Amino acid sequence: MTANKINTKDNRVKVFDTTLRDGQQCPGAGMSFEQNMEYARLASELRVDVLEAGFPSASPVDFDIVQAIAQEAKHFPHKPIIAALCQMREAQIIRTIESLMPLIPLKLARLHVYLPVDPDLMPISLGPLADNKKQLVADLYRFTKMATEAGCEVEFSPEGYSRMREHFDFTTELFRAAVQAGATIINCPDTIGGACQLQGKDYFVEKMKQHAKIIEKEFPDREILWSVHCHNDYGLAVQNSINAVFHGPARQIEGCINGIGERAGNAALEQCIMLIKQFGSQAEEQKPFYTTIATEKLQAISDFVGKNMLVRQPHSPVSGDNAAKHSSGGHTNAILKNPLAYQPFDPKEIGKEISFLFGPMSGSNHAQSIIQSFGYVCEDSEKSEIAQYIKDYYHQRRKGITDEELIQCYLEYRKPIKIDRIDYLKSANSAKVILHGRFFKDQGTFEEELLGPDSALTAATNLIQKKFGPIKVIHHESKSENVGIDAHSISRILILDEQNKQYAGTGKDRDIKISAINALLDAVNKAYIDKHFSISPIKEKALKL
Repeated sequence: MTANKINTKDNRVKVFDTTLRDGQQCPGAGMSFEQNMEYARLASELRVDVLEAGFPSASPVDFDIVQAIAQEAKHFPHKPIIAALCQMREAQIIRTIESLMPLIPLKLARLHVYLPVDPDLMPISLGPLADNKKQLVADLYRFTKMATEAGCEVEFSPEGYSRMREHFDFTTELFRAAVQAGATIINCPDTIGGACQLQGKDYFVEKMKQHAKIIEKEFPDREILWSVHCHNDYGLAVQNSINAVFHGPARQIEGCINGIGERAGNAALEQCIMLIKQFGSQAEEQKPFYTTIATEKLQAISDFVGKNMLVRQPHSPVSGDNAAKHSSGGHTNAILKNPLAYQPFDPKEIGKEISFLFGPMSGSNHAQSIIQSFGYVCEDSEKSEIAQYIKDYYHQRRKGITDEELIQCYLEYRKPIKIDRIDYLKSANSAKVILHGRFFKDQGTFEEELLGPDSALTAATNLIQKKFGPIKVIHHESKSENVGIDAHSISRILILDEQNKQYAGTGKDRDIKISAINALLDAVNKAYIDKHFSISPIKEKALKL
């Protein structure tokens, strides 16, 4: 039997989520009591196999969190095993068992105990006891027995496994003692994140294979689950974890959502899960590897961690904001025709949608799709001109613009009235308004004079009706923006067109009459665009104020 086939009756890879334990050991990633509880609920919805809820002996608060999660987990629709970490000290073993007590009758409690095997770490962590290896082996047996007899399953982790060097045989003795005492999970961590496949025979996965063969030979009647826990100091945590499964005996991967954790973090669970889903069938001479994770819940739990623990990088693989967002013209054009043209997997698998950000490199098809999604006309013959107009308008926005900003620019492009200056004259017997600029299809100066007591606003209304058609001002109000002789007047006008549709406009000027005329022009521009360039109310349109 090859090392790759050790304990592979089923090639399911279990997911051990340590976001609440190792993740919160990361500076700045701590959460409140209720946030810990909310994360546990999300992890249950994700269907993680094991949730490491914390380090209960670290403080009374940590104990309360682990115990509360254990208590509530009894009622979760999906009930993960709840694990709790402790050092190899009797008081901590007892305290950890107490925290998991609510789940012991359901056989869902796991005590996770660790002991350093790294020759450099042992004297720092253990002091003089580091030299008494026989005592350490005996203690591990005794404490493991204590936990299993209390009803917990036990996971043992030799801390610093990837740097055990001359301690291979000592680590083997620890594994023997743990298994003899009833431990069923052995975790082999790359604690300092320094492992690399380029190490050859010294690579920790190769050592795992050797240890797995030894334990299988000596305990043929025991089914041991081998696990891997990798840190990301060289950016290899995910790769090392996957290697331990595909090229080693591991059938459990430990990590954190978004890859948070001490120093450079842990293996990012969302990446490991999707890699197994994508490439699990490529296992050599074996059944495909798989997880039972509800991948459609990955985005939600990733968003929670990004909001409440550590900010997620936009370019973070799988779940980052940019992971399914496109801006390049060529990419956008292809994706509009085939959503998976530039995606390694359908983002819907993790509860995410493909999105686009319009920017300097975006093409006319991208602009057209946004405009049409808001319910406006953008013909093929004009899409290039419109796209270029938008780029020129936002020429300093090199990082891109929102869809809403693009639509505002589109509306600016479509405006039939673009006035550079407004003049008006008012006397006791007449009112005259003069508009300078573009007025529908003409460019120049446009005048309207009324005899009698009517205002310049009425004159402007009459001038507009000659080009647009009947409109009626049904509401008009103006107020000062602030106090003083330099204060601006803010005007708001509501008009009614011949189809009884209402459009609101706003205007601003130091002159109250000109601010009112600006508001009127704004409302008419919206009405014109709606009348001539509206397809359907797909989204709430920007012109409906």
